Amino acid sequence: MKARGRIIGATLSVALIPVQPSSAQMTYKLYFLGGQSNMDGFGYNSELPDDLSGPVPGVMIFHGNPAPDAVEVDGRGIWSVLKPGHGVGFSSDGETDLYSNRFGLELTFARQLQELNPNTRIAIIKYSRGGTSIDSEAAGDFGSWDPDYGGRTGVNQYDHFLATIRNAMSVDDIDGDGLADKLVPSGIVWMQGESDAAYTEELAYGYRDNLERLINLLRAAFRVDDLPVVIGRISDSGQDDDGMIWDHGDIVRKIQADFVERDAAAALVTSTDEYSYSDPWHYDSEGYIDLGRRFADAMAKIEKPNTP
Repeated sequence: MKARGRIIGATLSVALIPVQPSSAQMTYKLYFLGGQSNMDGFGYNSELPDDLSGPVPGVMIFHGNPAPDAVEVDGRGIWSVLKPGHGVGFSSDGETDLYSNRFGLELTFARQLQELNPNTRIAIIKYSRGGTSIDSEAAGDFGSWDPDYGGRTGVNQYDHFLATIRNAMSVDDIDGDGLADKLVPSGIVWMQGESDAAYTEELAYGYRDNLERLINLLRAAFRVDDLPVVIGRISDSGQDDDGMIWDHGDIVRKIQADFVERDAAAALVTSTDEYSYSDPWHYDSEGYIDLGRRFADAMAKIEKPNTP
């Protein structure tokens, strides 16, 4: 019964979002970016080339404040023009964003989408937290996205995600130009799975059901059953005594590939195997620059042709 309650709660939380006015609307294609630390982004702003170091005109972002499990529901953020600083260390109090010295894949994801679809306005909702698993048994001290929270009550990453979506989509005028804006859900980008691969084979194999259920619930939050989803394949730096950071990473990688094979509205980005690392767990700046472009290219191939 609890699972049903959480699902219904998710639906209601979105259904209560005010309907935006239909007159003089500015239309934005809306994308959700979620996952764990390689979605947070560990690229250094100081290593960005000049053409990527400034704001991105025509792209707005609402970055939900990253919060741990077992705290008050968060989801605080503000709509602002996309620029570097939305990597690890970013935070928001709902009135002001505190930018970090890091960036993630959002920069080149948005720019590449603009190149592929000139004159298209893009809106991004980002909520991610480093180290988080889907399975609550693999959460460690970081948190989990399990909609049932392992059978417990309380707040976890799934609740923070729902709050972020609700807060972001309750704003009528996201660009502050005095005109109402229309947000058209257009895709989900998911970079996560490392933590679910770090414990036991049983937990890693559980990723199959956990991923499918969570993606379906993310889609339900945007009320689009076949919303395009692009998943980043987890990879391994090999910087451990046994040559593997994620002991059961191959299981999760296979599950990610199987999910995409079964889902006609999903794609898998595999370029992660080619990247260098800034530490044992995270890609270097060049990796995040390339990863954003790869996600955009994959998204463009599976989006519906009639999506605004």
